[in-house]
Amino acid sequence: MYSKFGYMEYARYVFDKMGERNDASWNNMLSGLVRLGLYQESIGLFNEMLSFGVRPTGVLIASLITACDRSGLMVREGIQVHGFVVKAGLQCDVFVGTSLLHFYGTYGFVSNARRLFDEMPNKNVVSWTSLMAAYLNNGNPMEVVDMYRFMRREEVSCSENTFAAVITSCGSIENALLGYLLLGHVIKFGLENTVSVLNSLLSMFANFGSVKEARLIFDSMHKRDTISWNSMISAYARSGLCDESLRCFHWMRHVHMEINPRTLSTLLLACGSVDNLKWGRGIHGLVVKLGLNLDIWVCNTLLAMYSEAGRSKDAKFVFQEMSERDSVSWNSLIASYIQDEKYVDALEIFSNMLQNQNLVDYVTFTSALAACSDPKFVIQGKIVHALVITMGLQANLIVGNALVSMYAKSGSMNEAQQAFRIMPKRDEVTWNALIGGHAENQETDEAVNAYKLMRQEGTPMNYITFANVLGACLTPDDLLIHGWPIHAHIVLMGLESYKYLQNSLITMYAKCGDLNSSNYIFDALANKNSVTWNAMIAANAYHGQGEEVLKLLVKMRCTGVDFDQFSLSEGLAATAKLAILEEGQQLHNLAIKLGFDLDPFITNAAMDMYGKCGELDEVLRIAPRPVDRAQLSWNILISAFARHGYFQKARETFHEMLKHVKPNHVTFVSLLSACSHGGLVDEGLKYYNAMTKEFGVPAGIEHCVCIIDLLGRSGRLAEAETFINEMPVPPNDLVWRSLLASCKIHGNLELARKAADHLLELDPSDDSSYVLYSNVCATSGRWEEVEKVREQMGSNKIKKKPACSWVKLKDGVSSFGMGDQSHSQTEQIYAKLEELKKMIKEAGYVPDTSSTLQDTDEEQKEHNLWNHSERLALAFGLINTPEGSTIRIFKNLRVCSDCHSVYKFISKIFPRRIILRDSYRFHHFSAGECSCSDYW
Repeated sequence: MYSKFGYMEYARYVFDKMGERNDASWNNMLSGLVRLGLYQESIGLFNEMLSFGVRPTGVLIASLITACDRSGLMVREGIQVHGFVVKAGLQCDVFVGTSLLHFYGTYGFVSNARRLFDEMPNKNVVSWTSLMAAYLNNGNPMEVVDMYRFMRREEVSCSENTFAAVITSCGSIENALLGYLLLGHVIKFGLENTVSVLNSLLSMFANFGSVKEARLIFDSMHKRDTISWNSMISAYARSGLCDESLRCFHWMRHVHMEINPRTLSTLLLACGSVDNLKWGRGIHGLVVKLGLNLDIWVCNTLLAMYSEAGRSKDAKFVFQEMSERDSVSWNSLIASYIQDEKYVDALEIFSNMLQNQNLVDYVTFTSALAACSDPKFVIQGKIVHALVITMGLQANLIVGNALVSMYAKSGSMNEAQQAFRIMPKRDEVTWNALIGGHAENQETDEAVNAYKLMRQEGTPMNYITFANVLGACLTPDDLLIHGWPIHAHIVLMGLESYKYLQNSLITMYAKCGDLNSSNYIFDALANKNSVTWNAMIAANAYHGQGEEVLKLLVKMRCTGVDFDQFSLSEGLAATAKLAILEEGQQLHNLAIKLGFDLDPFITNAAMDMYGKCGELDEVLRIAPRPVDRAQLSWNILISAFARHGYFQKARETFHEMLKHVKPNHVTFVSLLSACSHGGLVDEGLKYYNAMTKEFGVPAGIEHCVCIIDLLGRSGRLAEAETFINEMPVPPNDLVWRSLLASCKIHGNLELARKAADHLLELDPSDDSSYVLYSNVCATSGRWEEVEKVREQMGSNKIKKKPACSWVKLKDGVSSFGMGDQSHSQTEQIYAKLEELKKMIKEAGYVPDTSSTLQDTDEEQKEHNLWNHSERLALAFGLINTPEGSTIRIFKNLRVCSDCHSVYKFISKIFPRRIILRDSYRFHHFSAGECSCSDYW
């Protein structure tokens, strides 16, 4: 009586005063100590008992083993008790054996538990269930299922705990067929009203993603406990149905009343996204209100929620407010920094954890390796790898997988393969990391070979395996040799209905040049989710089908599928390429309406769109504050300034960027382009040298093209040729085309011929090679040479790309070719041109006929100039737009020098702002001046 009420001092007093004790006396005393968690004291009592020469019973030994089990720290004592059991001949006692099974399972000694089970002469349902629990708790759900099948063959009756274990295991291995079979067994055994069993079924169907079945079981329950409600909330949360999980919680509060930390933790996990963060913050408030902010479980879930939503600042705040922290807390904070791409902060936390090695576990190292996946952190990754070896974790499968993944993502595939080879055990995650790494690094053959080896070894393949290897197929040849057989293997495996793989197939066919097959797969799908639509949108964007991208967005909206960040950013990118401002503005406004205004992908896509549509002011308006700008935002801003002719602003932005983030490959392309178009030769050369020496950015072909353009435009053609000969990368068509264009400007026929020969050697069908060389000859008055080039083009059936200019108004796009007379307003347009010619001549305009590369008289040359497409477009714009409004004109080729002069005169005569975008850049004409300062 005293022990049951927890008064062990009184119990001991009575025990000590007893003149005679029997088995019950010792059993009551020891079980009382165990019940109160006085585990070491129970061992002391046992030793005291032995000193009195009392032979312990099986019940007492079972209580003693339970003490060793529950303490979590008494492995040695438990093994010693097992030795005593063997010595005392108590191994046949079913209660003792079952307690030992549970003991070994708790400490992870599953093989010992299995050996003991096999040696037990007498087993009951608790023995079977204890071993099943040992397998389940140590991550072997398949063994649990096998034990259940064996148990059924032995005709052992199952208890509710047995079913709870096997149903939970079934949910872990996601075997739906077995799950339904177990449901039948539950009904057969008459346990369909047992709360613990029904709770396990709820969780199992939640793991299958079968929310409907889970809800049917929940609704059929006559009695529900807190676990039932938590399981139903979890089922909705696992399926991403945040609203339903919140509704279920609201119902729970009104009907069940009792809420525990697990309830709120489940809800918080459901809110772990940007879209649902507002609800998560509300639950956070409730946590504080209920006083659960001191519960370490709940706080760790808060950390996980803010981490998933990319809110590392909020995660850090929760972490700092925690009164108690464990390894999960520290690991969650590292994960939040990784999710937010704050790798330095993540590694700093990891460094702090190393000072207290009790906190460090394999999860810590897995997270630290994930923080080193960026190529910039390869050295840090190798240091963490060395620490893995020092800590003796190199044989851990999860850590090994993280090592392969880290090296693969950082582009170090030799190291990834080495880490892969030395792993003592590999699973599908290991192979997927290796195949994905080869695919990411565009190593098609290596990815396919790894896939074949995986297949030969018999390692189970999943949808990630196929998605990774499909991602390695990039060319029409890859499609023929690898893509089709892999697609066939997917069908053979019965995986063609997986949404993830359907989307991967759409992408693979598009990247391999077969957009028709992508369309065929897409059109055949009955139920398309946002990821499927996005895959098809991306496929069309990859093929430059901007208009089709926008049409797909309209269809997607009409079918009721919600846009996400990817859909909207792809749409904005399409409007940027098509330079259609109005549609771009509509998409940006829709993004704001849908709550994506602060999303970095949307912001960057919108900045790029406004920059390419001529709205620099809008770019500056929506650009994040300098302290909040990501590297991509800075790059877009520098590029926008360069494209619009604000070269000094581009340089200033670059230097401001250096205060916040490091520049990359793209940054220097934009910066060097700005210097090239601005005539800033010395500055450009300094930036190029600093790029490799100070910033460690290797020179790519794009940087080299910029330098050749920089030198060529300024007339330093000999230096440009020397640079080409000494380039760190082989010259391509862009290099020779840039040099040839510079030769045209400065009339260097000899060097132009060299450049043209190289161009034609690379691509004999390239019309620009012939046209540019022909123009150089025409500029130099070599009309016979011009005629030869034209004859050569004719014999090779090569046609010059015709010039085209267009203006977009609300009622559509009007395009014009050279001397175009197909427009419905042709008479008005040519009349307007005559009017403009008269007005600007009176203002001092003198035609520059050097831009007309035909062997005709001056009068004909001037007439040809006034037939240029950009002048027709300008006349149309002046006729059809309100006075004082901005006119936006686009041209597919470089604007000629005389048209440029005409635009300047017209912008002075008319109080109009004219924006002309040619193939090189934007020209902003206003009050007789151009933003390019006549250097383009």
